[in-house]
Amino acid sequence: MNLKEVTIDQLQAGYAEGRFTTQEVVQHYLAEIERIDQNGPSLRSILTLNPDALAIATQLDEERRQGKLRGPLHGIPVVLKDNIDTHDQMPTTAGARAMANSFPLQDSWVAARLREAGAVILGKSNLSEWANFHSTYASSGWSGLGGQTLNPYDLTRSPCGSSSGSGVAVAANLCVLSIGTETNGSIVCPANNNGIVGIKPTVGLISRSGIIPISFTQDTPGPMARTVKDAALCLNALTGIDPQDSKTSASQGKVAKDYTRFLNPNGLKGKRIGLYKQPMGIHFKADQKMEEAIAFLKAAGATIIEIEQLSEINIEPPSFEVMLYEFKDGLNAYFAGLGPNAPVKNLADLIRQTQADPEEMAYFDHALLSQAQAKGDLQEPAYLQALKQIKEYSQAKGIDRIMDQYQLDALVAPTGGPAWKTDWAVGDHYGVYSSSPAAIAGYPSISVPMGLIDGLPVGISFFGRAWSEGVLIELAYAYEQGTRHRVAPEFKASNPF
Repeated sequence: MNLKEVTIDQLQAGYAEGRFTTQEVVQHYLAEIERIDQNGPSLRSILTLNPDALAIATQLDEERRQGKLRGPLHGIPVVLKDNIDTHDQMPTTAGARAMANSFPLQDSWVAARLREAGAVILGKSNLSEWANFHSTYASSGWSGLGGQTLNPYDLTRSPCGSSSGSGVAVAANLCVLSIGTETNGSIVCPANNNGIVGIKPTVGLISRSGIIPISFTQDTPGPMARTVKDAALCLNALTGIDPQDSKTSASQGKVAKDYTRFLNPNGLKGKRIGLYKQPMGIHFKADQKMEEAIAFLKAAGATIIEIEQLSEINIEPPSFEVMLYEFKDGLNAYFAGLGPNAPVKNLADLIRQTQADPEEMAYFDHALLSQAQAKGDLQEPAYLQALKQIKEYSQAKGIDRIMDQYQLDALVAPTGGPAWKTDWAVGDHYGVYSSSPAAIAGYPSISVPMGLIDGLPVGISFFGRAWSEGVLIELAYAYEQGTRHRVAPEFKASNPF
């Protein structure tokens, strides 16, 4: 069975025509995970396999035989980032050795909605430990529990984080869909480095309940896929108002019933798009790819307006301050919710266990855990001031101001440059990145493949106002269909020296 680059529509057609069953498809992906993730190139994108996956597939096949179809995701294999709770035989670990035996008491919103939609949760993906919020320097895709996730295009290069395993699993055809989470860059950067589509929604479009937190202000889960359509189909299943996540109440009346209705191949025609130039001028080959993309956008009927900066101040330092406060508050609440058998009781306990573990401390300092522990509660003036700053200068005096001034439908920028060499001695060195404006504002962003640089994929990001996912999907889809830049990886290990 050849399922390389298969789409949801193609799988559903195969099921309907009786060419294969969900059980056979799940078995295929399990075999591929053993062949290239656990062996061969050993990508290490999957941290834990779901021992119930085949049983779930069998049940879904029986439902299909009885004519009971749950929707487009019925029988579709999906991988969850391992900071997303599942109430089953899989732990939820954030990649930390102290959490190896942490079994949540209930499904996360995301897991429950996927199960309800008929998706098969194949397993949990490796990630940058604690979603990359643990050390003053670190390597994307590394966790104490899972080791280093490898980039399938070049095994010596970074998959980017923190949803590294989720990005690699989709890119390497180990699943159809995956779910990542982003605080700043953790969906769109792995999408960039691994040549796939990543949707980081508006904060509040998808509930974060049952997800190990960093920032109440910025965290969001989102779909990762090989095509815009598959990502949109997945997004449909995840939206909704959850009483356990107050941010979702703001999505009332702002959610599309079906995001696939925005899949318009001519969607760029007549659009006004701002080119965010700050990430350019750093890597000349990335600039060349972006210039080619802009030429395509113009040829497809879009008007491009150059934008030098989006905010009057640098919003990244106050954003980091907010994250430290909210990480402590959110993590302590998460640990408390695990019940009396929680392997980690609170952030102070996590620091103690981590610092006492030689394997955890062998490469990285985990100093952000201590920096967060030193913060006070969410009533402290320093926190409230930083929060006020980032909201004001990322939203009303940031993206909204620019889009109003130039009457823009969206903004566009290179998502990142080509993947850097993985290096545990000095950690990540991103170079080109454009995730901060949308991430700090809590606004949506979509990264789509933009081509290859020396065999390494790079992406283009479309981002804009709160709740503008429909417009962004329209633009991203039109760009994707007109360029077809997605290329499957070949698991090379380059050494140009």
